[in-house]
Amino acid sequence: MNEFHSTRRDFLRQASVTGLAASALGTPWQQLLASEKHGTKHGAKKQPIPVGKAEHCIMIWLGGGSCHIDTWDPKRKGDAKTKKAGSYYDPIPTAIKGTDVCEHLSKCAPILDRFNIVRSVHHEVIDEHAAATNRMHTGRPTTGTITYPSVGSVVAHKRGAASEHAPAYVLIGYPNVTRGPGFLGSKAGYVYLTDTNAGPSGFTRSSRVNQSRQDRRERLLAKMRAEYRQKSVGGQTIQDYDQSVAEALRLSGPEFMKVFQLGNEKSDLRNAYGGEFGQRCLLSRRLIQSGVRFIEVSHNLNFVNGTGWDTHNDGQLNQHLLIKELDSALSALVLDLEQQKLLDKTLIVVASEFGRPASFDSGGGRGHQSKAFSVVLAGGGLQNGKTIGETDELGQKIVSRPVSVPDLHATIYAALGIDPTEELFSGDRPVPITDMGDPVRELFS
Repeated sequence: MNEFHSTRRDFLRQASVTGLAASALGTPWQQLLASEKHGTKHGAKKQPIPVGKAEHCIMIWLGGGSCHIDTWDPKRKGDAKTKKAGSYYDPIPTAIKGTDVCEHLSKCAPILDRFNIVRSVHHEVIDEHAAATNRMHTGRPTTGTITYPSVGSVVAHKRGAASEHAPAYVLIGYPNVTRGPGFLGSKAGYVYLTDTNAGPSGFTRSSRVNQSRQDRRERLLAKMRAEYRQKSVGGQTIQDYDQSVAEALRLSGPEFMKVFQLGNEKSDLRNAYGGEFGQRCLLSRRLIQSGVRFIEVSHNLNFVNGTGWDTHNDGQLNQHLLIKELDSALSALVLDLEQQKLLDKTLIVVASEFGRPASFDSGGGRGHQSKAFSVVLAGGGLQNGKTIGETDELGQKIVSRPVSVPDLHATIYAALGIDPTEELFSGDRPVPITDMGDPVRELFS
């Protein structure tokens, strides 16, 4: 019989033999699958998980699907008018020998030795932004039986805040379930804001309420909540509510709120960061200094260019404005953290839900592509100045060193000293932190 062709009966017989052998050896099926996924044989010595030294993480989120070949992985020049596939801009050299980036990343290019570009990230979700965003934040597909926690919530859960005057997790953007704690509960949730000048709404008490009056209110509230818990069995909902109230009260003091006084920064520095997005990045540095563990910063929060990074049709025409804004803010953040001696302690992640193909649509823009795109890592105590993975001549297929979303998450967790193989629990159900993700080990050696 041809070794590449077998009947259903042959397959079932072979599967049963393999299953019995695994049982006899005391090897769970999951372990066999995991070993195959990681390229190790049962009984072989498992590679230790690298342990990074980063204390904080700033994720810059390019919502909409940023085009990798127009930013971090430039290819041959294309032409939207004639529908010639390729990059929209010219490439420029960088501080990493042999690695070019888009011409509009001119401020990041000379300091790219503080960065790593991972050019071979991939998943299979292309048609739905929300599902792809969920995949990039949780590392898993959506399911009707369990809501998985986001990477920010896992970091908040495992590491907690670095100060008693700060939350563990701040979202500078609009709230969304994909950024949330899932089965970890509200204690691993985020504080969110959209106004960098005012800070989170509801955290500043009225000027008519002095500390004595506030203390009386809190004692009364505590008494009422205790009485309610004695009378009711509210389960997780009541517990989450109590934790949210306690967290809000903890952060309502002046220590945390003074972080949002960006006017205390030098004008030259604020100008270097740039406009509203740049000020969010500057605020992220201040939040890190206050003790926040994980921060997500949304870029182009209100689609100021009309389409954001979702550059279908004529959205492509103003894409360079987004890239330049990102370039100014990101380069300023890296250099500012470096001057503050915080860059090695802070992992910066620049990510999007997917990339875009080299071909142009009928309106001169681009569609979606998730089988090959780029994510950028900077600082974090990694072995920086590396380009991981390679795509083909149009950036449409991975040629070498594919990196899955679970692998990317495992890299983030390992950089922060979190074991990505550890199990969390959804009720009584064990859930590994990543879906068999393996850190990009080249970044730790």
